[in-house]
Amino acid sequence: MDDLETRELRYFVAVAEELHFGRAADRLGIAQPPLSRAIRKVEHRLGVQLLIRDRRGVALTDAGRVLRDEAKTALAAVAAAARRTRRAADPQRPLVLVTKAGASHELLQRLLDALGNDADAAPVEILLCEVSEQAGLLRDGSADVALMHHPYDDLAGFDTEELCVEGQVAIVPAKHPLAARDQLTLAEVTHVPDLPIARWPRLDGTYPDGPGPEVHTQSQLAQLVALGKALLVIPASSRAWQWPEHIAVPVVDAPDVTTVIAWRPTSRSQEVAALVRSATALRETA
Repeated sequence: MDDLETRELRYFVAVAEELHFGRAADRLGIAQPPLSRAIRKVEHRLGVQLLIRDRRGVALTDAGRVLRDEAKTALAAVAAAARRTRRAADPQRPLVLVTKAGASHELLQRLLDALGNDADAAPVEILLCEVSEQAGLLRDGSADVALMHHPYDDLAGFDTEELCVEGQVAIVPAKHPLAARDQLTLAEVTHVPDLPIARWPRLDGTYPDGPGPEVHTQSQLAQLVALGKALLVIPASSRAWQWPEHIAVPVVDAPDVTTVIAWRPTSRSQEVAALVRSATALRETA
């Protein structure tokens, strides 16, 4: 049998990340000898060498790197299953809708107004997050549904319904010459010598090369633009967080952005289905 226990996976991940048995044992709160025995037991059961041990320390084999990544995914799935199970057992819990702070503000307000006028609608709690965090919160059971944006957000593995399609705007410092323009093109905002364009993460979490700052938080980005250190291109509806020091100028050739409502395909919640129907009804009456 090559089945592995979650305890063994936690042990191995700790060693794989620390690359030191002593530090891994301290992190796990156990003694080093039983940790070493547990890892050798896993290697014996799988019939592969996971770690290279020598006087210089510990290193992962190719098989070890695979198990590290797979184990982290498996442990996250187990934790998410437990979290979703506990939430499902509470009939009074509100549905959690996660969205990036400042994004789709008008659409979100219309949805909450519609739910507020529906006596049978389940209560909804809004969870505001930072850039590209919706997918992780939806996958780990912290949220039931999410407002997300194609092509910027990771929609892999989710069921989705399109809600709206919109253009994009450049947010520039109010005192910059670009702020006086009625419209801009991507070419005109991509290589501004004194105003680098902010870099958004790719779907895999990495950032493209460039002189502009990496986008991590909305507040960080808003202040950089206000200080004249960056510009950014975002969906037009995200202007909800625009500061007085900002000016929004349409970028006429920027690709359209589609806002979707997303949920896990394994969901059997009638409340989630009703929330999705309410959201798509707003699309149909827009």
